[in-house]
Amino acid sequence: MNLLKKINFKTILFHSLFWVAVWFFFFYFFSYNSDKVDYALWFSSGLLPLTIGVTYFVNYHLIPRYLLAKRYWKFALYSFYTFVYISYVISLLIYTCLILVLKFNLNEMPPMSKNFFFVLLLVIIVVGVISFVSILNQSFKTATANKELQNKILETQLQLKEQELHYLKRQIHPHFLFNTLNTIYGFALKQSKQTPDIILKLSNLLDYILYQVNKPLVSLKEEVLHIQEYIELEKVRFQDTLKVDFSASEINDEIQVAPMLLIPFVENAFKHGNLVNGFLRIKIEVRVDNDCLEFVIGNSFIQEDNEHKNGGLGLLNIRKRLDLNYPNNYELTNEIKENWYFAKLVICDLTKTKQSDRGDE
Repeated sequence: MNLLKKINFKTILFHSLFWVAVWFFFFYFFSYNSDKVDYALWFSSGLLPLTIGVTYFVNYHLIPRYLLAKRYWKFALYSFYTFVYISYVISLLIYTCLILVLKFNLNEMPPMSKNFFFVLLLVIIVVGVISFVSILNQSFKTATANKELQNKILETQLQLKEQELHYLKRQIHPHFLFNTLNTIYGFALKQSKQTPDIILKLSNLLDYILYQVNKPLVSLKEEVLHIQEYIELEKVRFQDTLKVDFSASEINDEIQVAPMLLIPFVENAFKHGNLVNGFLRIKIEVRVDNDCLEFVIGNSFIQEDNEHKNGGLGLLNIRKRLDLNYPNNYELTNEIKENWYFAKLVICDLTKTKQSDRGDE
């Protein structure tokens, strides 16, 4: 059945030409140093069907069913049976041609055809060479199929990672939007002059979160500016109960990071921070030195708040994004000091991102 599936015009033509060449190969040896051309013709013509049959039997039955399936004992057993069958048919062919063509005249028999082992060796060489080529071809096809399957798996995994990264990028806690909108609503009722400025800051921040986030990399300077806008919005909401200590070193315009890399830390600090002695305190420090980023953020909190001890869901999502963007290229630690919770992020090579690795490939 497998043989029938493989049959097409080109295959038939190629196989036919090959077996014609094998026939001439046999004829050359059996007519060598002999004038009995008719004997060599009949003997070669009788040996060819045996060689064809055994070759196809070995390549389309024994090898795929037993050898490639790693059923080695059965392969060895059936190979031995095949060897016995070949030997029997060759012996029968030698005596048949001797009787019908040479009329029992052993002296006129071509020397090459007298040697049973030489005839057997010729058949085994033809079958063996074709089987070897067939195994190599099968191995190549299997390796190619495995490679394609592996590439598809990697491509699927990459798509899933990109979807996960896209989802994590777009995450922003709804409570921030609701709180900010409520603040704007309150200022609008009072007809405060600050209302347009608050709306503008929120608009800029949302533009960054919703649109700039689609870029693989953004300016670190731009990220820091949006952190400041975020803080300004929270200052409006918290009024006199918020104290922020923010410091940043001089940042080169060419330094780039993954979008929304630092803002989730700030959002996490405001979400989990607690008022201590009547104030929510936030400390933020951004340092860049020799392509190495060091970001430290701390917030006041009440130690009975167990959720912050493990970082909460926000920090877990941040770590996932770092794994996707900066695999094996960052250090994220957190510690508790008295009524302070600190998180520290260090990325020693900002140019080594997942996106740049793909570009090198």
